[in-house]
Amino acid sequence: MLIRRPTDIPASEITPRELYLNRRQMMAGAAGLVLAAGSAKGIMAAPLSAAKSPLSATDEKLTSLEDVTHYNNYYEFGVDKTAPAAHAHTLKTSPWTVKVDGLVAKPAEYAVEDLIKNSALEERIYRMRCVEGWSMVIPWVGFPLADLIKRVEPQGSAKYVAFETVYRPPEMPGQQSAFPVLEWPYVEGLRLDEAMHPLTILAVGLYGETLPNQNGAPIRLVVPWKYGFKGIKSITRISFVEKQPATSWNLQAPDEYGFYANVNPDVDHPRWSQKTERRIGEGGLFVKRRPTLPFNGYGEQVAQLYSGMDLRKFY
Repeated sequence: MLIRRPTDIPASEITPRELYLNRRQMMAGAAGLVLAAGSAKGIMAAPLSAAKSPLSATDEKLTSLEDVTHYNNYYEFGVDKTAPAAHAHTLKTSPWTVKVDGLVAKPAEYAVEDLIKNSALEERIYRMRCVEGWSMVIPWVGFPLADLIKRVEPQGSAKYVAFETVYRPPEMPGQQSAFPVLEWPYVEGLRLDEAMHPLTILAVGLYGETLPNQNGAPIRLVVPWKYGFKGIKSITRISFVEKQPATSWNLQAPDEYGFYANVNPDVDHPRWSQKTERRIGEGGLFVKRRPTLPFNGYGEQVAQLYSGMDLRKFY
């Protein structure tokens, strides 16, 4: 069962990140990563146990918990970066189920706590680069999406995985708007080999605790070479399909967001360059920007997925 904590604990009572890192170093390689409880406004968290994954692909300085949980894109709660932390407490995340259906031998409906209990959770430190030109380094807790895919046994005709987020206008202010930013519910998709890649995870926590609502509680997709393009939150349905599924941003702006949507410094978004990025927490707007790496620095692991594809055309 997921334990929820009050949302009114002041930020001053959050366990310092330095203390977390010291504990993390002491427990490296152990399966007992448990962070002392602490919450900021808009966060409801409980400790998780997770083994440190060898697939953690960066040793860069972690982005602070304050920034990770208070600088978010989650349009179901508002378009401002601070809106999710202010409003996401309205979302009820327990009970929560994820329906898995479509072209699979074993369709099922899972309670999210059962997914957590029956999965080998790992801590994955991933570099995350948003399409808007900012980036973070986040210690996610989750499990490979491939584990769930193998469990439900896709049929040979399944070529893609489609995702759908929750649709609850009474709990999500952005879904109530008369002039919505997107068509709800939010939908996303991956090619099956992208979904099966070892770096692709379903995250249920960060910084050793269960996911805060504003970061996609209770379960979200994390694809580190596509962050800012494909990171659907609060997932309620995963479907296996033969044809390329619709995705929310491609429906909204097909000239800006293609289905493949990789972090690629050579392919600019029409309104933003992908050539450089600003690391959140490093001196504000006037800090020197850093070069963006192809596939967000994960090219060695994932570039073969797109062998022979023109990534300017298939963006």
